[in-house]
Amino acid sequence: MTQQPARICILGGGFGGLYTALRLSQLPWKDVPRPDITLIDQSDRFLFSPFLYELASGELQTWEVAPLFQDLLAGSGVKFHQAAVVDVNVEQKSVVLKEGEPRFYDYLVLAIGGETPLGRVPGSQEYALPFRTVADAYRLKERLQTLQEQDVEKIRIAIVGAGYSGVELACKLADLLAEQGRIRLIDLGDRILRNSPEFNRTAAQKALSDRGVWVDLETSVAEITADTISLTYRGATDTLPADLVLWTVGTRASAVVTALPLKQNESGQIVTTPTLQVVEHPEIFALGDLADCKDAAGQQVPTTAQAAIQQADYVGWNLWAMISQRPLLPYRYQHLGEMLTLGQDNATLTALGIKLEGAPATLFRKLAYLYRMPTTEHQLRVGLSWMVQPIYSLLAALNAAAD
Repeated sequence: MTQQPARICILGGGFGGLYTALRLSQLPWKDVPRPDITLIDQSDRFLFSPFLYELASGELQTWEVAPLFQDLLAGSGVKFHQAAVVDVNVEQKSVVLKEGEPRFYDYLVLAIGGETPLGRVPGSQEYALPFRTVADAYRLKERLQTLQEQDVEKIRIAIVGAGYSGVELACKLADLLAEQGRIRLIDLGDRILRNSPEFNRTAAQKALSDRGVWVDLETSVAEITADTISLTYRGATDTLPADLVLWTVGTRASAVVTALPLKQNESGQIVTTPTLQVVEHPEIFALGDLADCKDAAGQQVPTTAQAAIQQADYVGWNLWAMISQRPLLPYRYQHLGEMLTLGQDNATLTALGIKLEGAPATLFRKLAYLYRMPTTEHQLRVGLSWMVQPIYSLLAALNAAAD
């Protein structure tokens, strides 16, 4: 009797989901039939999230930061289906979609990214903008363009959260708006970038100070309206004008994930074994933001892009091992360092014993992320674009000078 190909369904096309699909496509399927692999995501584009700031500032183009899944998966044998996931029936091994027939699976990969939790503060749901998706970057660009067209003396922006997203966004917007911008960074903690190395934190503090970004620490948000933000510091609340409020604090699991009958922690993350299999459901793997994972050494794995990329290698390999009846590998997290963009042509990094800031860090960051992009073809296209862009800019400047 001919063995039927295993059906692998991957939910979520972020770093965890897409890189798992690509890893599976590269493995040697010789002893068993090549599996039927389907990647499902509600968007038609993958987002290389570390470059979302450059998309918002206009330094990079959409195709560079958010290429189409169809282009990335062309020739890989992986099928892409654009759809919103409504439910997963773990007993029937089926995925319920908002539109269309259910998708049945033999193996399931859960890689649905988290969401920004708005609604914790009065007015935040209505008036604050998150910054997590391509659509968020587009909305931010449109709002900034509208404000600039109004020809106001100052564009007042409040950014809630002094973690990585808040600090990087503050520096980018300060450079983009220059003298027209008045940026305020707000955080409950007593310092910015709480989990960052001291070298990077010091570089970030200097970058914020050089750009005139006002930093409010140990400060909470009491309320947000269409044109104000109310801040509480040491028991006193002040209401300040704000043309735009950006919310970068926190992440939560999606409603689809929290509704699953799987073991979860108090934050709604799904608990996995070191092999990244869901507890009591070895046919289901979870990785990325939605996974509560302790690796083979017992260390808690952070919910970062570099962790998700590493996990994808293991999930792909372990799926291949299960189907091929080979031993599975427990995941071992490797911290490779940290890179931050701190404005246009400015960055900082602490990685592999190297500490850099300024232009050298900017170049290293771009090259490191270019290497991390999902396919060789996309790496080449983006790398070539970066090489020829300065030439185009120079020719345009020369033509303008000649005119």
